[in-house]
Amino acid sequence: MCGQKTSVQPSSTLDIHLGYWLRLVSNNVSGNFARALQERSVSVAEWVALNQIQRWADMTPAKLADAMGVTRGAISKILDKLQEKAWISRMTSDGDNRVRFLALTPQGVQVLPELTEIANQNDEHFFGVLSSDERATLHSLLNTLADAHQISNIPVD
Repeated sequence: MCGQKTSVQPSSTLDIHLGYWLRLVSNNVSGNFARALQERSVSVAEWVALNQIQRWADMTPAKLADAMGVTRGAISKILDKLQEKAWISRMTSDGDNRVRFLALTPQGVQVLPELTEIANQNDEHFFGVLSSDERATLHSLLNTLADAHQISNIPVD
């Protein structure tokens, strides 16, 4: 059997369902990424929050909770952890004291590329076996499915 390509052996008729294969791969990709981040004492939700805060200048906790599909209480806990790490700041709006804007601190700006590199390495580990054309096709197909089913919340677990 040397030199032969091995594959996952289906345990039942599950193997006929695309959802089975998608879940099988997704669980392994996301689980490996979560473990790699955990080695840095960071959760996937914290990494996602950092990315979103960096992306939007007017990000508020409420907007972030909506984007991530989590409750206000959950986002508050995530933001507390990021603030404890000195990676984000919360600034009160000049126009409305009830509104707080989120921003990355210099430490947050510095750590985000390091954490993104972990994501890049994880992608390379799992998807590096695909050609660039196959990766582009997979990306396009997944985007098509997300668009068709109006799936827009950012996955955090």
